[in-house]
Amino acid sequence: METVTVKIRPHAETFTAEEDAALRRAGSIIQSGGLVAFPTETVYGLGGDALNRESSRKIYAAKGRPSDNPLIVHICRLEDMEKITCRVPQEAFRVAEAFWPGPLTMILHKSGLVPTETTGGLDTVAVRFPSDKTAGKLIEYSGGYVAAPSANRSGRPSPTLAKYVAQDMDGRIDMIIDGGRVGIGLESTILDLTVSPPQILRPGYVTEEMLSRVLKEIDTDVTILGTDSGQAPRAPGMKYRHYAPKGELTIVEGCSDAVIQYINGQTAAKQEQGERTGVICTSESRPRYSADAVKCVGSRGDEESIARNLFSALREFDDECVTKIYAESFEAAGLGQAIMNRLLKAAGHRVVQV
Repeated sequence: METVTVKIRPHAETFTAEEDAALRRAGSIIQSGGLVAFPTETVYGLGGDALNRESSRKIYAAKGRPSDNPLIVHICRLEDMEKITCRVPQEAFRVAEAFWPGPLTMILHKSGLVPTETTGGLDTVAVRFPSDKTAGKLIEYSGGYVAAPSANRSGRPSPTLAKYVAQDMDGRIDMIIDGGRVGIGLESTILDLTVSPPQILRPGYVTEEMLSRVLKEIDTDVTILGTDSGQAPRAPGMKYRHYAPKGELTIVEGCSDAVIQYINGQTAAKQEQGERTGVICTSESRPRYSADAVKCVGSRGDEESIARNLFSALREFDDECVTKIYAESFEAAGLGQAIMNRLLKAAGHRVVQV
């Protein structure tokens, strides 16, 4: 299969005639059962017709994704949520009013319109209304319901640039829409509204604190910063190892001086053994490291920068053939919870305390 790439201006609010034609072509591909990768405000998604069971099977095959790992259905109109769901609680409408369009996914009971191939065999469906205008126009031209996990091979870091989509998906899908670097850099928050109280299944840009301003009571899944359970995943990303670079990643926790000393000791020893080493750090500690590849993801005072740069850093280590990677730990509150959730999964929960 030849994968065609088309360009859309990054974060475009309106579209030129040429861009609109490209998006209409992409929508036609999805309506015909094909697959298109596209930018959202979070990461690049791999889109297929959410109401077509064969399209969902193609998504799983292209990604090499286990078929019990649910896909998220992306919509472009709030009223479309009610067509693919049933028994929608009032809390869902309050959450939608506060955070849609935006980086939040809700788990709701599905209607018969959605095939179980899209929901990983579950009687619930994950629904998101993205705020990115390119994503919204594509969804509209695709018929209104686009199933779209992240556009990477299963287990790899989610792509924040089209070139990383191409690395994983060239020859596997019909089209890539290159809309430049995404804004947030981490996947959406997932909130399960089929349980009481509503439960966060995956942390993201919309934090527990933000949700608590809308909901009277809210819970968080205990495995968010722990090891995965043996149960079937209730939402994307709950069960399987994700976001992993090719090199072995270890997270180091402790006071700053001890962390830096330990990482420098490890990288020096690994370099003597012929390994190519890498470090994920912040601007505050960057000058103190001497690994082969040191990736500064931002200041500790700027969690949004850290989130935006994390997956790109993991991909860059692959580009540079790094085999041993060490990452500083981050605060596990607010957006930091989402950052640590992704890092822990990328490391396979390999953590060293110093």
